[in-house]
Amino acid sequence: MARLSQTKPFVHPDCELTEATFGKFVEIGRGSRLSCCHFDDYSYCDRFTDIANAWVGKFSNIAAFVRIGATDHPMEKASLHHFHYRSADYFDDADHDDAWFAKRRARRTSIGHDTWLGHGAQVRPEVTIGHGAVIAGGAIVTKDVDPYMIVAGIPAIPLRRRFPAKIADRMMALAWWSWSHADIRAALADFRSLGAEAFLEKYE
Repeated sequence: MARLSQTKPFVHPDCELTEATFGKFVEIGRGSRLSCCHFDDYSYCDRFTDIANAWVGKFSNIAAFVRIGATDHPMEKASLHHFHYRSADYFDDADHDDAWFAKRRARRTSIGHDTWLGHGAQVRPEVTIGHGAVIAGGAIVTKDVDPYMIVAGIPAIPLRRRFPAKIADRMMALAWWSWSHADIRAALADFRSLGAEAFLEKYE
């Protein structure tokens, strides 16, 4: 029997989930913290990921210790510290600064379909990672990443395309990630054995 389910995510122990929603066949690694985010079908994260205020597309592969949508401190104010927005934790007669938290939540990060985020990568708020892109381990992504681009470094810069532009465009048009579970199963042998161009030639 398959380990992953269409009806609920496979959540490993010691996770913190706050306002997180999930599609089909999702797996969340041990010790991960997810807040105000959505994982679409077939996506997973490995151990100790920290993801906030994000949309994660289908078939996303997120390695251990990745951080997405790291929250900011208010650099323009007199202090960076929690006390003036998490005020109720420090003062009996003060409330949290709801406007500050609403501002944070509005800064959404988007991770495209069929993406791979390597070990320890970070993706800043309001960044979009295009479909099919690869983020190298340890990279810090501060700008949008084009579909099927491989980026690395601090800050991350493009290294090369995963596929030539024409192949990437054809793959985007095919959008295999929108196929049914049954269709993906029927094509499993070809996913395993065919290169991208041969796969396109068969299924376009």
